[in-house]
Amino acid sequence: MVLSATFSKPGIDVEEKLGRPYKKIKISVENAEGKTGYFMEMFTQKQVFHKHLSVEEIDDFIKKHAGTTFKNLVERTDREEITILANKKGKITKIVKKLEDVAAVKTENGKNYIIQEGIPVPFLVVLGVMTAQGKVVASRYSKFRQINRFLEFVDDVLPSIVTQGEPVRIADFGCGKSYLTFAVHYFLTEIKKIPCQIEGLDLKKEVIDFCNQTAQKLGLKNLNFRVGNISDYSGKEAPDIVMTLHACDTATDFALKYAVSRNAKAILSVPCCQHQINTQIQANRKGKIKQDDSPLEPILKHGLLREKFSSILTDALRAQWLEDQGYRVQMLEFIDEEHTPKNILIRAVKKSSAPAVSSLSVVPELVEGVEGVEGVEGVKTRKPKILDDLKIKQELWN
Repeated sequence: MVLSATFSKPGIDVEEKLGRPYKKIKISVENAEGKTGYFMEMFTQKQVFHKHLSVEEIDDFIKKHAGTTFKNLVERTDREEITILANKKGKITKIVKKLEDVAAVKTENGKNYIIQEGIPVPFLVVLGVMTAQGKVVASRYSKFRQINRFLEFVDDVLPSIVTQGEPVRIADFGCGKSYLTFAVHYFLTEIKKIPCQIEGLDLKKEVIDFCNQTAQKLGLKNLNFRVGNISDYSGKEAPDIVMTLHACDTATDFALKYAVSRNAKAILSVPCCQHQINTQIQANRKGKIKQDDSPLEPILKHGLLREKFSSILTDALRAQWLEDQGYRVQMLEFIDEEHTPKNILIRAVKKSSAPAVSSLSVVPELVEGVEGVEGVEGVKTRKPKILDDLKIKQELWN
């Protein structure tokens, strides 16, 4: 995919062909209103004219005017710099320079990044994180760091995931604009050279349409997106990795349930908006129990502290449940809290000695009113004493 192009040294017929005596034309990829296209700047001696073109129009423009209307063209893709030169006799020379392919370089005060700055990455350019020259946009550096941090987590679990000759299958629930989905695909296919099949799922049709269009324009294979609800998702192939980024409230629990039920080898989940336990605590405090019955009342009576406590408790219960299902669980800091307070990542890797789960009747999502819940055969579950202390009805451990 073309990321940028610069035409220079106009021929004598440039005004006849293009309508004005242009001296130079610069083209860069852009993302406008959810669509990938190109922004063209056309320079005369004293003026600059602008135009927006589609991918097809840019391809036609380059083919028609490189080496003819303009004697020089420097075109840049993610992997090559292509120079087209024409001499006075009209002979055209094409020079192709491979851009350095390095897994990581030091940027931003010596920090090592998996995706480097300086070499343009198509999906980052299209999503507005990088310029066509490979420079990270200043206002998007936090997103750039987030992407690289997530790829570090993916890299860590790969030894437990990869099977020789088999693609890595990944399901991304609540993918949104899919920064991480595209990043993982790029990391596996371009850097690690590992085949993969990735599917993103989100409730918003316009977001899914944008992601599919972007994947198609970038020519990415084995990457697709579809509209769907996590709670009733049923993929054809069991995923090796299930990932979620800020799936709201119990959507995270539905994702964890799906991952365990399909024997996913690894789970990477950044929860968001854990309201369910907080709601139960508030309901209990309004009359179901006496305030002094709970030793945690000094925390629970303050809304802000109760919200934070509920969030921590929710993630602790999730981690314990995953451990009971045969996973090795770590609670990790995703990115600096200054960027988002929702920065805890649950990383769970299936233990090699853990039995496969053939059926899963346990409902891990923290939802009231679930009746007749049974445990997974052969897996012991431990009821946390804190649930009794809080007088919270938690069907998972009943």
